Amino acid sequence: MNWKLKAKIQNIISYFPSEFSYNFYYWIQRHFGSLKDFNPINRLSAGMNMYKQVLNLGESGENKIFYEVGTGRAPIAPLAYWLMGAKKTITIDLNPYVKTELITDSLKYIRNNKEEVIKLFGSLLNKDRLDDLIDFTNNMHFTLQKFLDFCSIEYIAPGDASNTNIADNSIDYFTSCAVFEHIERDTLKKIIIEGNRIIKKNGLFINYIDYRDHFSSSDRTISAINFLQYSDDQWKKYADNKYMYMNRLRHDDYINLFRSEGHNILAENTEIDQNSKEILKSKRLKLDEQFKEKLLETLSIRGAMIVSRKLFNE
Repeated sequence: MNWKLKAKIQNIISYFPSEFSYNFYYWIQRHFGSLKDFNPINRLSAGMNMYKQVLNLGESGENKIFYEVGTGRAPIAPLAYWLMGAKKTITIDLNPYVKTELITDSLKYIRNNKEEVIKLFGSLLNKDRLDDLIDFTNNMHFTLQKFLDFCSIEYIAPGDASNTNIADNSIDYFTSCAVFEHIERDTLKKIIIEGNRIIKKNGLFINYIDYRDHFSSSDRTISAINFLQYSDDQWKKYADNKYMYMNRLRHDDYINLFRSEGHNILAENTEIDQNSKEILKSKRLKLDEQFKEKLLETLSIRGAMIVSRKLFNE
C-alpha cells in the first residue's frame, strides 16, 4: 500500500473515539495487515534474543523478574521469558491492545508445531514448562487471566511506563522490543528514569530499537530512511497519531539519552542497511537539516540492540 494513503487512513481512524478506533484498526490489521497470518515464532525469537543478551554478559535469566515496556497485541516475549525459566514478567502498555484470539492462535501454533519451538529455543528451553503449556492449551477453558497467571505474567494496560506502581529495586531486567522509536523523547527520558528506580542494583536494560521508516515495510517503493527527508512539521502531517508515531531519533541520540541518565553502555549490536547506505552515498535523498550533520554510518543503521546498566553511587 502507498505509504501516504496508509498514513491518511491511520490519521482518520485515530480521530474516532478510542474504543471504536482500537477495534476498527485491529480489524484492518487482522484482515489486511501484519496480523492477517499471525505467527508467534518471530515474537518468540525476539524474546529469546532479549534473553540471550543476559547470557552474553555471563548472567542468568532463571527465576528472575523481567519487565517489558510495550506489550502490543499479545504478550509473546513474556511467554518466551517464561519458557526459558523466568520467575515473572511485568508487561505494561499505554494502550490496551492485547487480543485474546491472538494468544489462543499462538498457543495452538505452539501445540501443533512443538518440534519447531524446541528447535528455536534449543538448550534455552525449559521443556517441562513447554509440556505444561501444551497441557494447559489442551485441557483448560481459556481466559486471558488464566493464561497470564499460568505463565506468571502481570499485564498492565492502560499503563504509564514513566510512572508505575512497581516497587523500588524489584526488577532484574528491563526490556523493550521495537517500542522506543514510537515514544517521544521527553517521555522516553521519564521512562528511563522510572526504570532506574525499579531496577535492581545490578539489573540490565535491554532495548531493541527499529530505526527504519516503518511505512517502508508495506510500501516497497520507499527506503528505510525515507522519513529523514522531512522536517518535524512535515512529518507530523503523516505520522503524529497513536498508530504510527515515530520519533525519528537515531542511534547516537539513544546512546546519549541512556548516558544522560547515568547508564553505562555494555553492548551496541547494530544492523546496517546497505540500501540506505548506498542512497546516502549517492545523495539521492535530500536530508532534512536536523540529520545532515550525522555520520553516514549512523544514518544507515536499521536497528540496534542496546544493553546498558545504571551506574549506582556506592
